[in-house]
Amino acid sequence: QVQLVESGGGLVQAGDSLRLSCAASGRTGSTYAMGWFRQAPAKERECVAAISASGRNTYSADSVKGRFTISGDAAKSTVYLQMNSLKPEDTAVYYCAAVRRVLNNGNVYQEKESYVYWGQGTQVTVSS
Repeated sequence: QVQLVESGGGLVQAGDSLRLSCAASGRTGSTYAMGWFRQAPAKERECVAAISASGRNTYSADSVKGRFTISGDAAKSTVYLQMNSLKPEDTAVYYCAAVRRVLNNGNVYQEKESYVYWGQGTQVTVSS
């Protein structure tokens, strides 16, 4: 059983930065394509960033491009989301997601249906 453990959320002011981390555990030696999603109240869960298992390819949503950066450590099955210049509209529960792929797989997945494993979510609140 694969578990995703997220950390790094919190309450910040507009313009501040946060770094989210997500570590996958449970299957030694596995590698994953991973993504960060967020869900605000009464809104659909949306992908904000994703990274391939190889780490070579990434995706960022237009709403966060230039402000959020996804990176990963395949050896540790860990993914990070560096969030800079945070805005009140970034307020949401942020979820980490993963799907097992071989290390050289360069596919990036933006659809939540592509992911098998999900974290419990971490709240990010940005005050104005």
